[in-house]
Amino acid sequence: MEKILPIETLAATVADLKRAGRRVVHCHGCFDLLHIGHLRYFQQARAFGDLLVVTLTPDRFVDKGANRPAFPEALRAEALSALACVDYVAINAWPTAVETLRLLQPDFYVKGTEFQDPEGDYTGKMGAEAQVARELGIELRFTGDIVFSSTNLINRHLSNFSEEVRHYLHLFRGRFSLEEVLGVFDRMQRLKVLVIGDTIVDDYHYVTAIGKSSKDPILALKHLSSDQFAGGAMAIANQVARFVHSVELLTVLGGQESHEPFLRASLAENLTARFFVHPGVPTLVKRRFLESYALTKLFEVYIEGDAPLPQEVESDMRSWLAHHLSRFDLVIVADYGHGAVPAELVADLVASGAYLAVNTQANAGNRGYHTISRYARADYVCLAEPEVRLEMRRIAGEIHPLVEAVGDKLRCRKISVTRGKRGVILRESSGESVEVPAFVFNAVDRVGAGDAYLSVTAPAAFLNVPNEVIGLIGNALGSMAVEIIGNQRAVELLALKKHITAILK
Repeated sequence: MEKILPIETLAATVADLKRAGRRVVHCHGCFDLLHIGHLRYFQQARAFGDLLVVTLTPDRFVDKGANRPAFPEALRAEALSALACVDYVAINAWPTAVETLRLLQPDFYVKGTEFQDPEGDYTGKMGAEAQVARELGIELRFTGDIVFSSTNLINRHLSNFSEEVRHYLHLFRGRFSLEEVLGVFDRMQRLKVLVIGDTIVDDYHYVTAIGKSSKDPILALKHLSSDQFAGGAMAIANQVARFVHSVELLTVLGGQESHEPFLRASLAENLTARFFVHPGVPTLVKRRFLESYALTKLFEVYIEGDAPLPQEVESDMRSWLAHHLSRFDLVIVADYGHGAVPAELVADLVASGAYLAVNTQANAGNRGYHTISRYARADYVCLAEPEVRLEMRRIAGEIHPLVEAVGDKLRCRKISVTRGKRGVILRESSGESVEVPAFVFNAVDRVGAGDAYLSVTAPAAFLNVPNEVIGLIGNALGSMAVEIIGNQRAVELLALKKHITAILK
């Protein structure tokens, strides 16, 4: 008898069995690493009826973190079909068992005891499945035996993390529980945040090389396609909006080629943009050309104006800030050095006493003249290592003394320095310092990784979350951001929670 069936064939088979008076039991899950806990779960489930059908989460819907599933759906189905207690197996067509239950309509739907506590169902999947079971008259039952976690076993025995990262996570689990870490996001959801900074249109053009030009010593490229993303401070605001109650963005658009309709269409639901207009210049566009196969960046072109922000526009921005600053819990400044954060506005922010989280970025358009020292004070400073070295004019040497010097100069409570694949350093004003490793598996595009890190660590720093937890959630989000082309989309809160859960199990 063939045990692995297409989901539609399984539905017809179950219907025939039920008409014949057989009681059908249904189990559903990922079952990525089959273990003794699964075996006992299936055996107990099988005892509730006359036969057991198991449906599998397909690879494309497995959301248990990077490099999961460890085993592809075909192998997972084959392993399940080898169990004597399992009568039929099918690979699901949906992310959850909600539609599967409607299709199969078994007599019993069985889950393990770890799903019995509603408080632990932060994804809402179990609640939705239970609701459908009640609607259809399917009896929901829970087994009770040894509980193992496939994620836990994979993390400890099949992990792609380095030995250093595995050792760090082992120590972290001893200091902080998963509930403590995920609880940080619950605390963030009451915050009202103001983001100030340069809006950038990230314009990606995908090309392929077709050879050397016949007349000039240049490489000829064929244009294939293009994308545009809302970048810069708007990307940060969109990402912060996934974690907090509400966000307002204070930024500047060009009076020519403003891209305003596109940018407004990119705003998150709980994000309000306050656009001030710089007449006579375009909104900054960074046009990048990428080789289409490997997504290697070949070169980029800046489309921008050179005129300084008019005094009347700066005055309007300062007036808006004076009237509205008190409404926000914290201010995140994403200063890319393109003129959207003028000097007098910086002075107002520094003097305001508002909780100030600041990131200044060195780039091709400002390198050498735009550093963090234009801010005389900040509560939380988030910089990449090159920005720290630029501020201190030290291209080489030990980084920790430089981090200390920058933190002391700005009188900041906390400074965070991102170091790419080497992770991050976080230092308190008291002198306490921690290092948290990176969790990157598949870096597709590093653009936006530092912005993503800032977007979650700034609210956490405001809430006085322990530095190790700040570093872990920031690195987890950064590792997800580098798997996304440009600022194509923000990482959703639920996806980040699942990723962190997978790391810490």
